[in-house]
Amino acid sequence: MKAAVIMGSASDEAKVEKGIAILKEYGVDVEVRALSAHRAHRALSEFVEECNNNGTDVILTAAGMALPGVVASMTVLPVIGIPIKGASLDGMDALLSIVQMPSGIPVATVAIDGAKNAAWLALEIMAIKYPELSEKLKDNRQAMEKACLDTNNEISEKYR
Repeated sequence: MKAAVIMGSASDEAKVEKGIAILKEYGVDVEVRALSAHRAHRALSEFVEECNNNGTDVILTAAGMALPGVVASMTVLPVIGIPIKGASLDGMDALLSIVQMPSGIPVATVAIDGAKNAAWLALEIMAIKYPELSEKLKDNRQAMEKACLDTNNEISEKYR
């Protein structure tokens, strides 16, 4: 199981590290890069080409603007866009630039600064190919449900 995480700049690292941790917790080999679609387009192209040929299953992209769409234009691997909140417009500019892709070049998109959900989505995509991952995700969902019901019981008891 292999995923790539590409951030537009090093300043995005703090926003994606929790997602990377989730992927690694589930045994995914993760390659991480900080490559701007505008300032390092050749290196970005080379890395995406590596991903196309080295068994990468999914690419997560975190940026304030164009990176996810640029990456999606270079591959048929699933691309998940993580809009990063910037200094202006609270990340809405990033969100809109990622979701408004032309037909035929899709980018799955999560919430602004949503690297954790991007990791969960990547795991679900990979679970189609890796049944053991599917079982781990089902176990995790059951644990989440149990935690929720336990909390519900505590709250209910508190107000009886």
